[in-house]
Amino acid sequence: MNERKIFHNTEMARLDQALAKLLGESRNQVEALVRGGNVWVDGEKSSKGGVKLKGGERIEVEIPLLRENPAMEVEFEVEILHEEEHFIVLNKPSGAVVHGAPSVKEATLVDWLKKKGISLSTLNGEERHGIVHRLDKETSGAIVIAKSNEAHRRLSLQLQEKSMGRYYLAIIDHPLKEDQRVECYLGRHPHHRLKIAKVPVGRYAKSAFVKLEESIDGSKELIAAKLFTGRTHQIRAHLELLGRHILHDELYGYRGTSEGRIFLHAYGLYFDHPMTGESMFFKAPLFEDMIGYLQQNFPSERLHETLLPDAIVERFSALG
Repeated sequence: MNERKIFHNTEMARLDQALAKLLGESRNQVEALVRGGNVWVDGEKSSKGGVKLKGGERIEVEIPLLRENPAMEVEFEVEILHEEEHFIVLNKPSGAVVHGAPSVKEATLVDWLKKKGISLSTLNGEERHGIVHRLDKETSGAIVIAKSNEAHRRLSLQLQEKSMGRYYLAIIDHPLKEDQRVECYLGRHPHHRLKIAKVPVGRYAKSAFVKLEESIDGSKELIAAKLFTGRTHQIRAHLELLGRHILHDELYGYRGTSEGRIFLHAYGLYFDHPMTGESMFFKAPLFEDMIGYLQQNFPSERLHETLLPDAIVERFSALG
């Protein structure tokens, strides 16, 4: 049974604004509740967060509790990097979809969490319980999941304010000329709907890239990337602008032999503890396929030093 809350509105405001204040949650989370048919105003179900309230309305909100789909088979495992009462940090494998959608027919990371009996926040809709931020299906690495609604609200605020972030590792098909930033507007490619591309009018995106290690034959390079914004396919689209492509990423122009997954990994995740404010940093170890490629094609005696998180963070600090 879902949890139902009743409020008496006393202010003139939009429904989503009033509910965000009454629930102590973000507008995005409130919008998910409204779109999901979980909000009633004076007994009438409301489907739009922009409805104007005059004051004196009775607002009912139904908070969905977790419902498990017993028919969904989860055939992958996920490494837990850290877990406590309010959140859990995972090392997502490549190929795992983070949350469900109408087009997703396979088990997701949310399904895995539910199967494990891990408590999750309930404010982002049935398919996105606990999800604060995403990783693309092909991308592996660190992801934080909210276990309580209060932690979800506070982590989402950090994401908006850019005090939460990630450092990525990628292996690309040609070395970069230098460490650099890329800034532009991104949107759907005009002729290829699966791709994201630079567009005249779109969503502002900013990335930074630093060189870490060239392959033994000089043809490939291990790089690190830091996002200042979180757009879909941002790293892949920005690298394409530089004439570089992540190994096996045929969608964005890789022309080499593709015998594996895209070598893009969220290596470091940082944020403040949602309840105590303590600064936290988590390293997500590379998976065997990416480690194996690096050991075979890059100077193995330097890999340990190259992959030290503190050294990678320092490289971005030097970039300014």
